[in-house]
Amino acid sequence: MDPVTDNRAPEPLTEYAQRLTHRVRAFDRRRPLLWDLPFTGFWVTAALIDYTGGGWRNNAHQLDVPGWLLLTLSLGLSVPLLWRRTHPGAALAAMAPFALANSWTGAALQAALLQLVLVYHFALRRPLRDLWWATALVIGPVLLSAFRHGEGTWDQQIGSHLMSITVAVLIGVTVRTRRDYTEALEDRARRLETERDQQAQLATAAERARIAREMHDIIGHNLSVITGLADGGRYAAAKSPERAAQALDAIAATSRQALTELRGLLDILREEERQQADLTPQPGLTDLAPLVDGVRSAGLPVSTTTHGSPSLPPGRQLTVYRVIQEALTNTLKHGGPDATARIELSYEEKAAVTVTITDTGKGSATEGTSRGGRGLPGMRERTALYGGTLEAGPRPHPEQGWRVRLRLPEETPQ
Repeated sequence: MDPVTDNRAPEPLTEYAQRLTHRVRAFDRRRPLLWDLPFTGFWVTAALIDYTGGGWRNNAHQLDVPGWLLLTLSLGLSVPLLWRRTHPGAALAAMAPFALANSWTGAALQAALLQLVLVYHFALRRPLRDLWWATALVIGPVLLSAFRHGEGTWDQQIGSHLMSITVAVLIGVTVRTRRDYTEALEDRARRLETERDQQAQLATAAERARIAREMHDIIGHNLSVITGLADGGRYAAAKSPERAAQALDAIAATSRQALTELRGLLDILREEERQQADLTPQPGLTDLAPLVDGVRSAGLPVSTTTHGSPSLPPGRQLTVYRVIQEALTNTLKHGGPDATARIELSYEEKAAVTVTITDTGKGSATEGTSRGGRGLPGMRERTALYGGTLEAGPRPHPEQGWRVRLRLPEETPQ
């Protein structure tokens, strides 16, 4: 393969070794006997070789120990290693009588040193407080041998064994610490991966909700305007063909606007076209006048009153625009033929704003939400993004109609 075109980096040796180690450990956890049996068999064989070959005589205090007893001691000090990982305490307790007999008879078999393997597993797997009685079980036969066959000083005999026990404990504690640290890192990685997946799911759900709001506002409003224009054009067709033609022109303009906004929204959903998506900004306060004109052309009289000068960031402008759009759409749908609407905007300092939309219609916006509509829920979701409040309900008696009041508080500095 051409090295210039091959962009794959070689696999580091450490990663390969780690992956191989994980596989070996996983296999060992599934089938522990496949490792425990050879390990124990090796040391049993070594103990028997020490007995049959006569190597034990080099360290023995007594050379007239019966052969059957030597065989028993060799097996008793090596076979319990089979349970060193699952039951280290029971294995060490099983070795203790043979270790005492080994010291009492003066055979001094080297297989007694296999107790250090169990001390290591104590430090690796059991609570550290259990090391006290494990150390007692190991040092007891040493004290017995020093008392019965004392050669040299006590500190020489006992000190070397204590040093061996200390080394076995330190190795076990070191391996245990490393293992616990690795497990903590793996657990943290799993939790971070779970949190990442949850965040991705939440982001996906939020994006879906946002898209649903945008599509509802775009399609719902424009279709309501088109419906109103079509109804008006139908009535005007017989008496005033010019008015009917104006209604058709308005329907065409509204349809094109809806298609443009919908196309821009759908382009965002296409990952491959994200960079080429239409960069036209979202509607803002400057688009309120065309919005009101379109609603008026659909047959709903709308009056607008503004207090203060607008100075809102684009996100807040979009929220104000969509709330007004949804309120007027609901009036078009449910207000009836004689309904009128009024918009009052009050701009304050630090991007605070209050918007009140009232109408004199006979219908109710709850008619749409009772059938699973997203109008009012969408307005509340948009308002909550900026910590605002939204009130929607019938106007106080005896007034007729519906009122929507939006309040966005002062912008909090980041």
